[in-house]
Amino acid sequence: MPRVQSFIILGVAILIGLMAVFLANMFLGSGAAPDMANKPRSVQLAVARMPLAFGTKVTADNIRMVDWPSNSVPPGAFLNIADAANAADPRIVLRPMEINEPVLAAKLSGVGGRATISGLIAPDKRAATVRTNDVSGVGGFALPGDMVDVLVTRQVGKADQERQITDVLLQNIRVIGIDQDANGTSEKPTVGKTATLEVTQVEAQKLALAQNVGTLSLVLRKIGDSTQAPVTTVSLNDLRAGAEPGPKALPVAHNRTRRVVRAAARKPAGNAVEIVRGFQSSSYHVAGYTGSDIKVGYNDKGDVQ
Repeated sequence: MPRVQSFIILGVAILIGLMAVFLANMFLGSGAAPDMANKPRSVQLAVARMPLAFGTKVTADNIRMVDWPSNSVPPGAFLNIADAANAADPRIVLRPMEINEPVLAAKLSGVGGRATISGLIAPDKRAATVRTNDVSGVGGFALPGDMVDVLVTRQVGKADQERQITDVLLQNIRVIGIDQDANGTSEKPTVGKTATLEVTQVEAQKLALAQNVGTLSLVLRKIGDSTQAPVTTVSLNDLRAGAEPGPKALPVAHNRTRRVVRAAARKPAGNAVEIVRGFQSSSYHVAGYTGSDIKVGYNDKGDVQ
C-alpha cells in the first residue's frame, strides 16, 4: 500500500511539473510574439567603411553593407555594392562622409562623374571666388565648410578730401573651397590665393563690384554662430583707443555771413515813409521829398542809413 501511494504522489508531481512547463511556455510565447511582429524588417544598406573626403572615388574597398531597418532607409541610399561602386566608371564623393554614414546619391557624382564643386552648392545659391592672402584669408584658418564675414576697405570722397573706410559687405557666408581644395574634412590651415564662397546672386554682384573698388578681407565666425551683427562703417577717426564708430556729424562751415533783413518802403499819407523790417515797421519823416524820390540804404546789420 505505501508503494502505491508513492507512485500516485510521483505521478501527481510529474503532472504538475508538466503543466507548469506548459503554462510557462505559453506565457513566454505570448510575450515574444508581439515583439517579433513589431520588429521591422532589415535590409542591406551601403555605408562608408572609412572617412570619405571630397574627390574620393567610391570603390568596394571603402564602403560596406550593413543591416538597416527597412522603415528608415534614407532617400538615395544604395542597397547593393554594385550600384554604389561601379568599377568601370566610379562615382566621386562630393560631400565628406564619416565611418558608418550611409552612402547617398546626393553626396556622390553620377557614374563616371568628376569632383565638381557645383555639387556642393545649395539650391538658389552661387559660387563666387575672391582674392585672398595670408592676412585677408585669416592666416589660412578659414577652411572649406567654415562661415565667414566679408569686409571691404575702400576710398570715398572727392579727390581733395578722400578718406579710407571699412564696411561689412556680407555676413555668415559659407566657404566652399580654398584655391582648388574643397575638402571639408581638412584640419590644417591652408594659405590660398583665392577663396570660393557660397552666396546669392545679388551677393555675388556685390563681391564682384567690391573687388574692383577696394580690398576684401575674411573674418572667421564661431561654429554655429549665425547672428547678424549691426553694420557700422569704420573710418580713420575711429582708430583712436576707446573710439566707438557711429554716425558722424557733418563739419560746420565757420564762414562769416551777413544777416539780411528784408525791408520794404512805402509812402503813407503825408510826408512820411514807413520802413518794414520783417514783421516790424518804423515811420520816418521825410519832408521835402516825394514818394518817388525816396531812397533808403541799409548797413550790414539791416539798419537804415
